[in-house]
Amino acid sequence: MFSKQRNMCNLTLCVLLFLTCSCSPLSSCPAQCLCETTVVNCVSQDLSSIPQPLPENITALNISGNDIRNLNNESFPRPLEHLTHLYVSGSQVEELDSMVFKNVPSLRLVDLSNNRISQFSVEALPQDNKIEVLNLSKSLYNHSYIGVFADLFKHSLPKVSHLDLSNNDLVLLPEGIFTGLSDLTVLDLRNNSLVTIRNDTLCNRALKELDLRDNALKVLPNVTLEELSSIPDLRVRLAGNPWRCDCNIEDMLIWLERHQTSVVDRFNLTCSDPARLKNAPLLTLKQSQLSCWSNAGDAMDRVLEPSYVFLGMVLALIGVIFLLVLYLNRKGIKRWMYNIRDACRDHMEGYHYRYEINSDPRLANLNSDV
Repeated sequence: MFSKQRNMCNLTLCVLLFLTCSCSPLSSCPAQCLCETTVVNCVSQDLSSIPQPLPENITALNISGNDIRNLNNESFPRPLEHLTHLYVSGSQVEELDSMVFKNVPSLRLVDLSNNRISQFSVEALPQDNKIEVLNLSKSLYNHSYIGVFADLFKHSLPKVSHLDLSNNDLVLLPEGIFTGLSDLTVLDLRNNSLVTIRNDTLCNRALKELDLRDNALKVLPNVTLEELSSIPDLRVRLAGNPWRCDCNIEDMLIWLERHQTSVVDRFNLTCSDPARLKNAPLLTLKQSQLSCWSNAGDAMDRVLEPSYVFLGMVLALIGVIFLLVLYLNRKGIKRWMYNIRDACRDHMEGYHYRYEINSDPRLANLNSDV
């Protein structure tokens, strides 16, 4: 009886031990990673793919600083229902294939910054994905690949509220690039090379934070100012742009005065040109200081217009004199042309005679005997 009870206890202990081991996150922790509770860190391990197997109860995975150039449907081969945070920063990622995230439906934050993405499939994410924070800072192979992200934003990210596109050297944003992001509240476009903001680019009514610092903006057109004014409680940052302080910036200065609480760094906005206003704060400018480049150009054209007319008259006079000289000397010119014709004819006859002598051996011998 005692032996039987002891066997039952041993069996129960084995079962409990098996269950404990199978439930422990460390039991399936990849060899090159560090696992703490439900967080797996595999930073800078020179990995070429996502390590396997990953714990089923994982909630956060950090594989930054590796060499994972392609994310495909084998990156997450089995469902990870609890994974919400994924960090793949600085891992040389170039391509994200179709259905790569189908087995991680609970993702809330994805960090793909500091990569070289040239292909991002629109079908990489399930249609009902829950991603709220997407970091794409310095992630494009080059600025011409912005269309890769434009298609993604329009069709595959219904829940994104925080989008980081800073440090991508963007020059122009495709029109309507953010129209599919109806829940977007924070948009970071810092440190690009944006020269203007097109119509309907910023029409998201939920937007609360817009960062346009350190771009190449010289003035914000009236259409853009109207779009920004139509978004309630929006906070904008505009410092670090090369503002051109001429008459074209007058409407923007009026807008800055009317929306003082909207432009967080309005006191840091300074002129880049003309040289006499360089580094002058925009808020201290007076209308009398704003010369108009276009008017100045018109004035210069008016100054140069008489010079062009005079030059045309001189050239016409020279042409008339030249034709008159030709007419007065028409007989001499005709005689000169005849003389040239006769000289050319004599010259050609001499060539012809020497050619006949050289081609006929008898004439050649006769010539030598003489």
